[in-house]
Order: sequence, then structure tokens, then C-alpha cells
Amino acid sequence: MKYFDIISSRSRSPIAMLARGGLHVLAIPYGITIYCRNQWFDKQSSASTRISIPVISVGNITAGGTGKTPMVEFIARYFRQQQIRVTLVSRGYGSKDGKPNDEALELERKLPDVPHLQNPDRVAAAELAIAEFEAQLILLDDAFQHRRIKRDLDIVLIDATCPFGYGYLLPRGLLREPLRNLKRADLIAITRVDQISTEQQHRLEKQIQRFNATADIVSFSHAITGIENNSGTQQGLSHLSGKRVVAFCGIGNPQVFQDMLVQQGLHIVHFESLVDHHDYQRTDIQRLVKLAETHQATAFVCTHKDLVKIQVDHLGTAELWALSVAVTPTSGAKEFTSALDTIITTISTGE
Repeated sequence: MKYFDIISSRSRSPIAMLARGGLHVLAIPYGITIYCRNQWFDKQSSASTRISIPVISVGNITAGGTGKTPMVEFIARYFRQQQIRVTLVSRGYGSKDGKPNDEALELERKLPDVPHLQNPDRVAAAELAIAEFEAQLILLDDAFQHRRIKRDLDIVLIDATCPFGYGYLLPRGLLREPLRNLKRADLIAITRVDQISTEQQHRLEKQIQRFNATADIVSFSHAITGIENNSGTQQGLSHLSGKRVVAFCGIGNPQVFQDMLVQQGLHIVHFESLVDHHDYQRTDIQRLVKLAETHQATAFVCTHKDLVKIQVDHLGTAELWALSVAVTPTSGAKEFTSALDTIITTISTGE
């Protein structure tokens, strides 16, 4: 029985119901801890540090994938096009032995001119970025809950396909903190709106406004732009037409990835879901190759987050491709760019 089947209540078995009860109990001390921590930051202004340059935070109120990495790429690229020196700062969750984690490797590949510092002490990392890279802007990755740094723009992403983490705090649901804390956000971006109807989107926007009536709400679609292999060769999705494909991923929201592939009409003969930030070992590769042989597949497709850890063009005799996805604003684009341009003005005037 899978964890998501339990917390989503898809599984109605007695064991699942018992498990939900246990997870609910575990969520109580977690909720108390989160409440006390937020109270501390709310009441102690000295608990947060103001650094000398503007800071933008991009984060989530839920655990799991919300499309944050392509959003960080989109924002960083916007500022680089304006010749702003940006440095990404993240905690480095899932990294080992001081090496970059999968998200850092992916962003390094897509944004080679943007430094990325990973350090649990993000204040120290931000100060290092100013000293070493002469950064003009710090872009905090996954930092809505990291309140030690004051920010000039606090962006929260909400995944349209699972917006509120099944309505419960971790581990009973996927909420990192109560929904009422959305009130801290300056801008809320709903991602993957292409996966829901217009009516569902409007309903979701109204739900969000119950928790934050002043933040601008921007919607983004996630469009597949093609496929790419480790060598950097790019192809249209039609390259996989007629091929038997094994798909796999180790991300926070594997269902969205699977749905995207199905919607494109690819012939997926097997789908393998691994844990988020999965560390691929030789045994994993051998098992994937065996799956391809069993299903007579001639190609694999995964996410860029997986590809940067495997770093080959073939698994066995089958081609290995990563799906390329780009975010595009579908509504609220003017408000979104206005918020970013305000930061540019602050940098330009030195205020």
C-alpha cells in the first residue's frame, strides 16, 4: 500500500484507515512545533536578518512537487535578461558529501551563468554570494518556511492538481504549515493550470483568496517543449512516436509526470515511480534495463531531475530522454512582471 493512497483516502481498507489515524496523531506535535516557530518569527523581528541586496523567495506550502524548479529557472532567466547578477541560494536537501543535489545540477545545466550556493545556513550563503559573486539579487529556492532571511518578494506556488495537500499537515497530509499562513505571501502562483478546467481554476482562486485577499494570483501552464538527452541533443516529442517507452521518475509528484506522458499519446509500456530525490545505484539501472527488455521497449523517458543523476544517453540499448518542460503565465502575467520589475527598480536605484 502506497503512502499517497493512504493520505489521499483513495484506499478505504481497514489497514489504510488505521494508518490515517496514526498519521493524524503524528501530525499533532508537528503542528504544535510549526505554530510555535511561526509565533517566534512573528513576534521577534530580530529573528530575521535583512541582507544588503533584494531577496526573492520561491516556495511551497505543501511538500512534494509543485513545479518549483522550472519556476525558479523562469524567474532567474528574466533577471539575467535584464543583466541583473542573480545567485540562487537553497538548503541543499538530498545532497551528499557536499555535492550539489539533483535540483542544483538541473539548474546549473539550464542556467550556467547563475551561481547556486547550497547551505543550510542561507544567511551565510547569501552573504557569501554578495562577497564572492557581487550578487545584486538573491533568489531563495524553497524558502517559504525559512524565515531567517527577510525577503522583498515572497512567492508561493500552489499545484493546481493537488493544491492543499489533502487538507492535513504532514505526515497525515502534505501541508507543511496551515493554509492560513498563506497570508505571508506577496504573490501566489498556481502551477499546472493546464491540468484542470477553467471552472476548477476559478474555484481554486476563490479558495486561495479566503486565506490571502491581497496577494496577486498568477496562473502558469506547464508546456512540454520536447525531449533532451544527456549530451544535450534536443528532439521533438514526435521522436518517441511509435516507440515502446518505459517511463520513470524520482520526483515529488510522479502522478503529474505520468499524466503528462499519457496526454501526449506516448506508448508507455511501464511506469516506474521512485522516491523524491532518489539516489540512483547500479542495481536501479540494471532493473530499468531489465524492464526495457521485458517490455521490448526501445526508449526511456524521465525528468531532467533524474537525467542529471544518471548522465548517460542509453540504458542498455534503449535511448534515454528527459522531458523538457517550460512554464508560461496564462493569467496575471502583468502583475507578475510588475512585481519582478519593482525589484529591478530597487536594484537600479540602489534604494
